[in-house]
Amino acid sequence: MRAILLMVLSMGLLASLDVFVKLATQTAPSGQVMLLLSLGGTAMFILLARLKGIPLWTADARHPMLLWRNVAEIFGSIGMIVGVANTSLPVFAAITQAGPLVVTIGAAVFLREQVGWRRWVAVLVGLVGMLIVIRPWGASFTGWELFAVMGITALSARDLITRMSPANMHPIAISMWGFAATILPGIVLIALAQTPLSWEPRVWALVGCGVLVAVSGYLAVTTAMRLAPASTVAPFRYTRLIYAIFFGIVVFGDYPDNWTLLGSALILGAGLYSFMRERALARQTRLSPIAAVGIDPGTEGPLR
Repeated sequence: MRAILLMVLSMGLLASLDVFVKLATQTAPSGQVMLLLSLGGTAMFILLARLKGIPLWTADARHPMLLWRNVAEIFGSIGMIVGVANTSLPVFAAITQAGPLVVTIGAAVFLREQVGWRRWVAVLVGLVGMLIVIRPWGASFTGWELFAVMGITALSARDLITRMSPANMHPIAISMWGFAATILPGIVLIALAQTPLSWEPRVWALVGCGVLVAVSGYLAVTTAMRLAPASTVAPFRYTRLIYAIFFGIVVFGDYPDNWTLLGSALILGAGLYSFMRERALARQTRLSPIAAVGIDPGTEGPLR
């Protein structure tokens, strides 16, 4: 339950981050926003580590799984920042809701978690829903949507790798290295951008707010993924869609069209079905050993 609540909270915080990033990139280039978020987040996690006495420069920092996690963080951050800056918030949010489905695929392939044919069908339905949202065959397709796809795919990989990172490494240390890994890519994006840097106080204020919610949300996600199996907490990422649609309407006046709503419904339905199926299978697994030895799960003694 703690992991689930942390995931729901983190989705609200990260949806707020999308708002701050989108507002900031209306004036400043994406690379500048990414670099400032990276520097601010890294500094905050270093401060938290110092306050809590958590070591950062350890042998675990060179663990192969942590290094791969940082690579996934780089691609995920680039995709998410560029994607949210150039697509409407409802479309961006709907695309990112495919993340739990990607996690399900990754958990089956790489973590050897059991995924039955029903959940594979649900994954397929969800991916169809994402295609409906993106509509690469339609006139509304801009190509920027693919950055959001890249971002959520990489971040889903990051979450899976988190479960394979050193067990004794504190989430604050893991999060710090994740933020630090995106500093250099931010500099590269600035060099490639044609938009001049912005020094307006509004941009710095938005980025500052973004750092606060990003650090809080990032830490909550990392902790949640380490407290429970990926297939248990990942479906609660869908709460981000509710937050995003609300923020999109209130802040930007972006109303999702019918196709976006249809695709989102397919993604949401597929994810929820996958979640309920996983829960049912988990209950069966818990009860099977009990039934095998003749213990009634509803009583405290043997069957009579």
